Order: sequence, then structure tokens, then C-alpha cells
Amino acid sequence: MDIAKRINELSEKYRDFTAQNLSNLIRVKSLSCGEKEVITELKIQMESAGFDEVKIDPLGNLIGRIGNGPKVLAIDAHMDTVDVGNPENWNSDPFSGVIVDGYVHGRGTVDQEGGAASFITAGRILKELGFDRDWTVYFVGSVMEEDCDGLCWKYIVEEDKIKPDVVICTEPTHLNIYRGHRGRMEMEVSFKGISSHGSAPERGKNAIYMASRAALEIEKLNERLKTDDFLGKGSITVTEFVSGSPSLCAVADYARIHLDRRLTWGETKESAVAEIEEIIKDMDAHVEVLHYKEKSYTGLAYGMEKYYPTWKIPEDHPIIKTGVKAFKDLFNEAPHIDKWTFSTNAVTINGFYGIPVIGFGPGNEVLAHAPNEKIPVDDLVKASAFYALYAYYIQ
Repeated sequence: MDIAKRINELSEKYRDFTAQNLSNLIRVKSLSCGEKEVITELKIQMESAGFDEVKIDPLGNLIGRIGNGPKVLAIDAHMDTVDVGNPENWNSDPFSGVIVDGYVHGRGTVDQEGGAASFITAGRILKELGFDRDWTVYFVGSVMEEDCDGLCWKYIVEEDKIKPDVVICTEPTHLNIYRGHRGRMEMEVSFKGISSHGSAPERGKNAIYMASRAALEIEKLNERLKTDDFLGKGSITVTEFVSGSPSLCAVADYARIHLDRRLTWGETKESAVAEIEEIIKDMDAHVEVLHYKEKSYTGLAYGMEKYYPTWKIPEDHPIIKTGVKAFKDLFNEAPHIDKWTFSTNAVTINGFYGIPVIGFGPGNEVLAHAPNEKIPVDDLVKASAFYALYAYYIQ
């Protein structure tokens, strides 16, 4: 049997099945920490596709299994989305899930429930073909990614005790193969001033001025951060400025800035903190890396530091070569190999745990978090085929 040809035939046969499954997911609003209904819908889809086992872990991640081999391939799609923003910017209901002109429309189609709909079909294909390799394939509908990249996989590895040999991240890649992205971290810098009456500011110490001087130096820092040939340049920007004083007639005795730091190869949490400490060394100020801890929809509180490491996989790594072969055999052309601009669950999967990750997902990432989000049904079909064939090819 020509396995690639057969998988292509089945992915096309289930075109409407895949599109309708995605439409059903999109109709359920699923912000971070509020994914219960969409996880319930995805669980129904896994069960209807004949998965060997389907379970929800205490954090709320949905984990479907096919096969029972000693080696583990996991295919991940986070099920939470960002909100819609200004509804007036949308041409249709963001939660309609309408299928028209070859696209599924709505919030989450690209980022990134399209990946989940595709892997449901991939699982159905594997069951229909009688998948019997010495691999276990886990299909993971993960939670809370938009709030805290990789937190879900920290739980899966450390608490569920599932540590795959290979992970496919189904974030949108425009059907390209991705092998890395910059890391990121969130920092806050707090400035301590001394208040005085606004009529005599010289008697006080204005925290706003300190924070402003630091912000301008941070703007300069952004220009001199290092660059990696593949991942590009590191960056930093001030994303929030908060201040306080006893009254609007008093010198501000407190200020705080929030920093979004993107880390290229070779930059670390320690090096990024040191850069800010150098800027504020003569100020009454303190920098800290923030910590995330929230309750999931199950009620479980779980957290991690908001540091998400940079990662990249060599282009000649076996998991990338396997992806290239699967792509060529399915679509009769060579794939484009690239990287994400944004951050994904791979910051934990590879950045912390060193698990090899390959990125392949339907949809164009430029539509992530944007109004009028939509995904081609053709992309869903091809992604379904890719995931299924990858499970056959992985060594």
C-alpha cells in the first residue's frame, strides 16, 4: 500500500468532517481559564473518531491516545483563544464558525483550533488504517497557553508524567515546517520616589522622572540587542507605565513599567535582567521577573515564572528530515523551513525539557489575534494528512 497516497485520499474524503468539527469548536467561546465547553466538544470529537483512550487531566488538558508503543509522539493544539477586541472590526460573528468560499471563519480558526480539528481527522485516519507501529500517539488539547505559554506542558510533563520523544506543535505555519522561535519574558521595574507638594517639587523625588529616564534607556537598549542568523534580533519594549502619588497635587512617589522582552539565541533570563539592572543601578528601583499563577477551569491553581526560553532545532535533525519527507511524499514538493514570529508551547516542551519539536500547522499566523480570522479548508485537509503520515514515518 502506498501509505502517503492512501492518507491523502482519506484526508480529502474527510474534508467536510474536518471543517465541520472546526466550525463546532469555533462556536464555543474559549478564553484562557474558560475552556471547559470547548474541551468537552473536542472530547466528543475524539471519541467519535474512535480514539483508544480520551481523558482530561486535573489542569483541564484533554489527552487522546492512539496506539500503545514504548515511544511517544505528541501532537499539541492549545484550545484557548484571545478575545475578539472591537466587534465592529469583524465582518461577521466571530463565533459563527461559518464555512463559506472554502474557509472556516471565526476567532480561533488560525490560533489555533484549526490544528486540533486537523489532528482529530489524523487520528480517525490512523484508526481506519489500523495504525500498529511501536509508537503511542497522544493528541493534546491544551489549556491556558494564551495566558502563559507552555504552562500546560509543564503540568503534562511534571504532573501527568508524560514526556514524549517528539512533539508536533500545530500552531499556524502556513503549511511550512518551523523549527524554532525567539523566547520571551515579562519583567516589571518598580521605582520608589519621595512625595512632596506639587508647588515645591524640588523637595521630593519624582518616581515618574526616574521611570521615564529608564524607559528612554530601554528604548536605546533595544537597538543594540544581539541578532541570530535564523531567529533574528532580540527586542525589548515598555508595554505599560503606572504611577502613583498621594494626590494630583503631589510629586509621584511610585512608578512601575512593564517590559516585554523577546530573547534571541544566546540571550538568557539572567543576561536580560542584568541589562535592566545596569540601567537602573543609580536609581531607587528594582527589577523582577513576573510569576503566573491562576486557576484553570477545573479550579486547580498552577503557575510558573514568566520566562519562556528561546529554542531552535537544527535543520538536519531527524525530526525535521522526517517532516520534509512526509511533506514531499504527500504534496510532491519541498516544504519551506522557517520559524514563528510569536511564542508557542514549545518554549517549555523544548526550551525547558529538551524534547524535540517540529512546527506544522494550518493557517497563516498573520491572522492570529486579528479580526476576521479565517482558515482555508484546504490547509486543514493537508495538515490532517501530514500528521497521520508523520506518525507512520517517525523513527
